[in-house]
Amino acid sequence: MYAHPMTRRLALAAAATVVAGSAWAQAAWPTKPITLIVPFPPGGPTDVVSRIVGKELSERLGQPIIVENKSGASGAIAAGQVKRAAPDGYTLMTLATPTLFAPLFYKNTGYEVTQDFTPIAMIYDLPIVMVVNPEKLPGVTTLQQLIDTARAQKGALNYTTSGAGSFGHMSMELLKDLGKFDMQHVAYKGGVPAITDTIGGQVPIMYADLVAALPHIKSGKLVAVAVGSPERVAMIPEVKTIAEQGIHGFSAVSLGAFLGPKGLPPAVVERLNKELKEILSQKAVQDRILGAGAIARYLPAAQLQQSLTTDYAKWSKVVREKGMAAE
Repeated sequence: MYAHPMTRRLALAAAATVVAGSAWAQAAWPTKPITLIVPFPPGGPTDVVSRIVGKELSERLGQPIIVENKSGASGAIAAGQVKRAAPDGYTLMTLATPTLFAPLFYKNTGYEVTQDFTPIAMIYDLPIVMVVNPEKLPGVTTLQQLIDTARAQKGALNYTTSGAGSFGHMSMELLKDLGKFDMQHVAYKGGVPAITDTIGGQVPIMYADLVAALPHIKSGKLVAVAVGSPERVAMIPEVKTIAEQGIHGFSAVSLGAFLGPKGLPPAVVERLNKELKEILSQKAVQDRILGAGAIARYLPAAQLQQSLTTDYAKWSKVVREKGMAAE
């Protein structure tokens, strides 16, 4: 079909304008400080990793990244704030797994992570470990020994986690079904009191964040029975995974990721991905994140979205079938 030369020139000019506009958007952002909302108090792994990555990202972007801690309701308060923020790239959030699942346990959170945010990139995994008090359960060093002990006590054995509806709680409930054994959950409000009482023997078993349990595993106050991740963890390489110990296909990994408000410009997501991929590939950064009890892991936006969607569907089913609710 014939096109008038003027028509062709106009079409080419329009295309050039789109390309130039996209390039301008990438070059222009950021022009002011960026706020990174962390949905948990200072000092925890999500906060520490956010600050490590935020500092590196700030240097690469040429703008300050201000970390703002906004805790409460497993991160639902922070998520609500980010959802309402302008999608201009100047308000971001570090998502941790409890915030993904908060709508399952808290009424009126007003968001669903897989629908209401722009995924940017995964930045870390947080390993989960099952530990026992060696004085209360002498000789229990493997998952099968723990399962045998639970079966012998006919459901009277107790375990604890950082709270009802926590990722550890959901993981253990799934494991009980797959392993065909029973234990009673004793919920604590936070990982510190839960692990303190596990060490003290008030509760003999805990499904814990590795960052909290590691010093006590190293000191011998707790014995690590299994890790929930699909691969062994570098910090305790001698401890087998749950899948290795007979519960094939079991995987329970808490993650950390950067999200933005829904509608974040693709150019901003692309720029952040480029920088985060390079940051997380650095050995020095990986070591610092490991020191915070997490494992650096980069996944781009599309794969992050897929992971969040899969995890939400998987664990929602566990919550529904178990009738679980936060206390």
